[in-house]
Amino acid sequence: MRARADFVTETDADGGAALVLTGPLTVSAMGSLDSRLRALEGPFKAIDISRASRIDTVGAWTAWSLSQRFGAPVTGASPEAERLIGAISAVDDNTAPVEAPRLPLYLHVPQQVGGVMIGLGHGMLLVLGFLGQIVLASGVLIRHPGKFRLRALVHQMELMGVNALAIIGLMSFLVGIVIAQQGAVQLRQFGAEIYTVNLVGRLSLRELGILMTAIMVAGRSGSAFAAQLGTMKLTEEIDAMRTIGVSPIEALVIPRLLATMLMMPLLGIYSAAIGIVGGAALSALTLGIPFFTFLARIQEVVPLHDVWVGLIKGPVFGLIVATSGCYQGLQVKSDAEEVGTRTTAAVVMAIFMVIVLDAFFAVFFSEVGWG
Repeated sequence: MRARADFVTETDADGGAALVLTGPLTVSAMGSLDSRLRALEGPFKAIDISRASRIDTVGAWTAWSLSQRFGAPVTGASPEAERLIGAISAVDDNTAPVEAPRLPLYLHVPQQVGGVMIGLGHGMLLVLGFLGQIVLASGVLIRHPGKFRLRALVHQMELMGVNALAIIGLMSFLVGIVIAQQGAVQLRQFGAEIYTVNLVGRLSLRELGILMTAIMVAGRSGSAFAAQLGTMKLTEEIDAMRTIGVSPIEALVIPRLLATMLMMPLLGIYSAAIGIVGGAALSALTLGIPFFTFLARIQEVVPLHDVWVGLIKGPVFGLIVATSGCYQGLQVKSDAEEVGTRTTAAVVMAIFMVIVLDAFFAVFFSEVGWG
């Protein structure tokens, strides 16, 4: 049967009581001793551990805490027990604050804001440097076309373009239905349901088709780029590529960049077309506008420059999405947790920049007469 720690109280000839701890004072033997010791009421003139067969840090802390509680010295300690109790008392005597002192609020807020702005500036410099590496690598590939990895380009076009057709088509179809339904509800108040065709056609081709596609590609492919390259950084595959004379920018980044820039306009037009089909389907069911009449009306009410607006936005949005994903992936340095952090940052960065540039394009095309 395993021995248990226990205690007894002894009174000397002067009437003073001593608390004597017996048995092994170890974490596995203390059991319910702690609750029994907490119920004790002093005073005691000494905490005697001379009868303890063994002692570890938990037993030393128990003896020392009893000493502090009753104001009694620890007696009968072996050299090992003295060493443990000394270490525990030294830690407890540390008067350093647990938390670092914080600045007052009127200084803390500017400090945090300043740190964020400095971090943004440093990040912008790193992104510019990354773009510079892409330009230099592109120049090398232009001078030496044989180094270009055509198979990698086709593979990435399949992954981020062809494999995304189903989810983008479903999303666009549902968005087209929502636009038609909500637009018809508002236009019905003025007896202008027929203008639902204009609303769905122009909004899909000019804005929502390419914008929703860019957001979907950022969440689907941009995150994949960051995770893939980040994992390759952790496993030192990219370092190995540099060692054997292969540029990671040429082999990994540029194929992903070109694939995204080439496929984004096509996906945008595909998304806009499916959105128009969704609007036509809803209009045929609820507004009484025949399906093919809706599609024929699109050709009459949607100007050709709306199609060009979507096509011009596509490569730019693709460049942003691919650059964000590849840049964040190549910034991974420490551990697997940073892969997740950088992947999230890639998606947030891409979506934010896409929306900002979409607002810029809206103003720009209005100014040039394509409003």
